[in-house]
Amino acid sequence: MSTMAIVQARMQSSRLPGKILLPLSEEKTTLECMLDRVKQSEEIDQVVVAVSDTEADAPLHRFLERIGQPYAVGSENDVLDRYWSAAKKFAHVGSTIVRLTSDCPVIDPKVIDRVIRFYQEGHYDFVSNSLEPYSWPDGMDTEVFSCELLERAAKEATKPSHREHVTFYFWQNPGLFKIGYFKNSSNQSSYRLTLDYPGDYEVLRRIHKHFAPRTDFTVAEIISFLDANPDVREMNSEAVRNAGWQSALKKDSIQK
Repeated sequence: MSTMAIVQARMQSSRLPGKILLPLSEEKTTLECMLDRVKQSEEIDQVVVAVSDTEADAPLHRFLERIGQPYAVGSENDVLDRYWSAAKKFAHVGSTIVRLTSDCPVIDPKVIDRVIRFYQEGHYDFVSNSLEPYSWPDGMDTEVFSCELLERAAKEATKPSHREHVTFYFWQNPGLFKIGYFKNSSNQSSYRLTLDYPGDYEVLRRIHKHFAPRTDFTVAEIISFLDANPDVREMNSEAVRNAGWQSALKKDSIQK
């Protein structure tokens, strides 16, 4: 049985357009830095990027081809179908799918591995470390499920929020699925390590500069750095976690 990470990515962003191709280290973009860290995982066998079929993403397609990164093309707004298209192209029957997002460039591969093992050992249908109440830093988001469950969601989910946010269908239907929440041992949810705003970008640049040339720094080390440098942590302290979820849920009410 293989484990495949699917990283959703696109160029368009209402808050920070083109963010995934911004330079993060001296030589690499935010997306490259993120992919490098994911590939340090001991549990993941393959990494695929799921991109949209829009003209705006054409530069992203060319970039991925240039660096030799496998990718699949699908709908911009129906991200669930985009994931299923990627799975059909690259995954095998019985594969485990790890959902990651490209706005998490300092995601810790050790955290990814722990979430995958939790999924395997608990025989869950779906596992996430980013459900409420939050306990992990924003930017460590990892979700795990089977290829077969992804196919089921792609066929059954009808709400706009379920199509846009791949795993909403799972955790909003606890009666249908065995759901596991991989909770952190301490509450670190106030730390923001994701990329949505200019302030986020500056924080992430400072983190990379501090640890360079290392690429294997852990989330514990990042938190220690931010605790020792409160001025850096303050740079994105006003940002709201998962701000885009509300607009997606609003579309559900309009559909009714």
